[in-house]
Order: sequence, then C-alpha cells, then structure tokens
Amino acid sequence: MTSPATTAPAPSTIGELRAADHVQRSVKTEIRQNLIDRLAAGQPTLPGIVGFDDTVVPEVERALLAGHDIVLLGERGQGKTRLIRTLIGLLDEWTPVVEGCEINDHPYAPICARCQNLVGELGDETAVAWKHRSERFGEKLATPDTSVGDLIGDIDPIKVAQGRTLGDPETVHYGLVPRTNHGIFAINELPDLAERIQVALLNVLEERDIQVRGYQLRLPLDLLVVASANPEDYTNRGRIITPLKDRFGAEVRTHYPLKLSDELTLIAQEAAVLWSDSTHAAPLVPQHLLEVVGRFARAVRDAPQVDQRSGVSARFAISAVETVAASAVRRAAVTHEAAAVARISDLPAVIPASRGKVEFDDADEGREFEVLEHLLRRAVVETFRSRVAGLDLRVLQERFDSGFTVSTGDGVAAQDLLDQLGPVPVLSSLLDRLEPEGIGEGPAAIGVAASVLEFALEGLYLNRRLAKDTDGSRTVYGA
Repeated sequence: MTSPATTAPAPSTIGELRAADHVQRSVKTEIRQNLIDRLAAGQPTLPGIVGFDDTVVPEVERALLAGHDIVLLGERGQGKTRLIRTLIGLLDEWTPVVEGCEINDHPYAPICARCQNLVGELGDETAVAWKHRSERFGEKLATPDTSVGDLIGDIDPIKVAQGRTLGDPETVHYGLVPRTNHGIFAINELPDLAERIQVALLNVLEERDIQVRGYQLRLPLDLLVVASANPEDYTNRGRIITPLKDRFGAEVRTHYPLKLSDELTLIAQEAAVLWSDSTHAAPLVPQHLLEVVGRFARAVRDAPQVDQRSGVSARFAISAVETVAASAVRRAAVTHEAAAVARISDLPAVIPASRGKVEFDDADEGREFEVLEHLLRRAVVETFRSRVAGLDLRVLQERFDSGFTVSTGDGVAAQDLLDQLGPVPVLSSLLDRLEPEGIGEGPAAIGVAASVLEFALEGLYLNRRLAKDTDGSRTVYGA
C-alpha cells in the first residue's frame, strides 16, 4: 500500500475540525465523488490494471457509482487482489478519526461506547487523529479455520478480568471487519469460509451491525466490502450460501488478458528484473523474448491438456520472465560478461521452474515436460514468423552450407557468439524487426545483438532450415 504523500491536515480537535468546515462523507460517497472526478478529468480510475479497460473496469466503475458491495469472480491469477487493492486510491487521502479509537469512529458521529462517552465528556475538545487512505484497508484470506472472532470480534477476557461485565460493550475485542470501519474491507476466496462464518457476514453486508457472544451491538459500520471468488465455487452447488450472494450488489467477472499486447504490458509491468543491487547491472530481457514468453503463457492457458478449471495464472508468465533473466545473470557471472542479456538458450530453464504452476488433466500426468516443451517451441516459431516474416535470411543460412557450426549455451558469452558468426549483413534488419525500440550502447548492445542472432538461428532450426544438437547446457547449430 502507498505511504502518505503529504502531511496530515492541521485540525487536532473536533472544534478545530468544525472551524475548518470539514464535511463528513461516507466511504461509498467518497469513492463515488473521487471516481466521478477522475472520469471527468479523463484520468485512469484504476491505474496499473492492465487488459480490463473495456471489460472489467467499466463494470467496477458502475458498481462503485451505485454504492454496491462487489464480488469479483475469476480464476487464479486474473488480477482480482490487485484490482481490490487499487480501490484504495479512490478514498480521500486523509480522513479524521477520534484519537485512539479501535474502529476509526468519525469525530462527528462516534458509534462505539468508548468514543460516545469521550465526546460526550469533552465535546469540541476531543482529540482528533488523521488516517491516511493506505491505513483504511483491511484484508482477510478466507480459510476454513477463520472464526467469527477473527472477522467480527469476541469477548476480551482481560477486560472482563479488569471488572467489566459481559454485557458491557467495552469488553469486546473487535475483529477485522469493525477495525476497518470507515474504509474498504476485502475477503479473498470468500467461499472458503465455513458456512457459519458466512452467516456472520449477512448483517454486516445488509444492516451493517454486528453481534458478539449473544448480545447485539448496534454499530452502523461505514464500509465498502469487496470479495473475490472462483466462479466454480460461487454457485448454489458450490460453497457459498445463497443469502450471502444476495447481499452483494454487483458481481464482476474478471478474465485473463484478451490480447497479446496486454499480456506483454502486464509482464513488463510486474516482472521483477530491475534489480536493486548496485554492484551489478540489471539483467535485460529483450522484447522478442518477452513476446515468446507471452505467447507461451497463452498457449499453455489454451492447451487441451491443461485443467481449464484451475486456469493458468498471469504469474506464470511473470515468473517465467524472471527465470529467464536469472539464467542470463548466471551465464554473465560464469563468463564474466559486463551485461546480462537473455538469449533463446535461457528459455528452457522456464519449463522445470514453472511446471508446478500448471495443473494438467489426469490423462496427461507424466507428460508435463513434453507438453510444455512443445508449447514453448510453438511460441518461438509464432514469434519468429510474426517478427521476421518476409526477411531474407539466406545470407545467414548459407554460412552453414560448408560444414560451419556455431556453439552457444550457458558457457558462451555474447561476444564469443558474435565472434563465431563474424560480420552478418542481415543483423541490422533483424535488430529493426526484433528490437525496434533500440539496443542501447556498450556491453548491453553486444548482448542484444547476440540474442537477436541466436533467435534467428533457432528460428531457422525450427523451420527446418538448420540442424541443432544440444546436451542441455551446450547447443550447436549447423547445416
């Protein structure tokens, strides 16, 4: 969550708050007004959310404008949690609360007994604190062992031991939901809650009151509740009780990126390859390899051998790019290269690293490596044909007609690969096709040139215009 960008407002008592003409707004009113302002200004309403501009985002916007609690339905890795956390940006940056309040009571309208007594005693002298929007978010991953006490609250035995009676509201230890009062509360994987816990949320979503240990606490909580769930579980045949479904005002279906360009944008945005270690240059994954990984992820997602109910998370492609970058760094360390630039020979490392992220149908268990290797080769071919179509590579292919070979792999530095090939007239055209944004200067440029040429060799091999022999760590291309 974001940290405060500005200092908190000055008013420190209720009297000063009134003098500053502060107006109390509910959470849903805050979000509605801030969302309208962003829409009117043409600003992104949910910045950082990729591939949902024409589908999910408009539905979420309409739900927020309607003041509805929302459940996001989608398979794993479709950005549901990321989207939920982005909603924080639609809250006011700062909001006042009664200082020391466990459930963030607004100074003008306290709802807990402690704050009501305090304001009744001190009036306008009651101390006010300010909460940044990053502190107004509560989140719970639903698990079968989640209790009512975790979400709603329970009797605090220490307070009882201090002399308070069980009927005293101040004996309550508040759970996550009331502690997120005046904010956004998120429940991930909602159907995983036991049914009796789901029942405890009914009043929170409709009447906004809570019940603890048999006595009623009329706490009009001010919340936006957002949940996520797998569509298969969020049905009458699944693990969700029908009355709870009815309490959510809007259901929004998420999806995986519909376009390759969105997939690539998401990978580039999320993959952690910009290392902060100042003693080594950050690894570079060229654009053509990012496209291969993007196509690979989409091919795996659509493969009939993969269990479609579990889906293939966007994290599959993100982790794959990070693995490719790590492979390049390993080679650079071994060969003492100044820049770590990924090449096609780094791609096979993706398969063993990502196999556990894909669930196969029972009939294809044991064939995971074979299936993934085939899909990765297909992704390389599709990228090669898409990027290099129409480019005459005969001048490169003819190098190998007289028995010439080129070795590459974990132990071959970029400069060594270029030295083996010598001057290649078609290199400039390949760079224009595969890396149109440029290749930089110095060691990184050498690495990108080697990466582009190795990709061309692999493309020729996959199109049966070159031979290839590999033992895992070393690859030899020849006629």
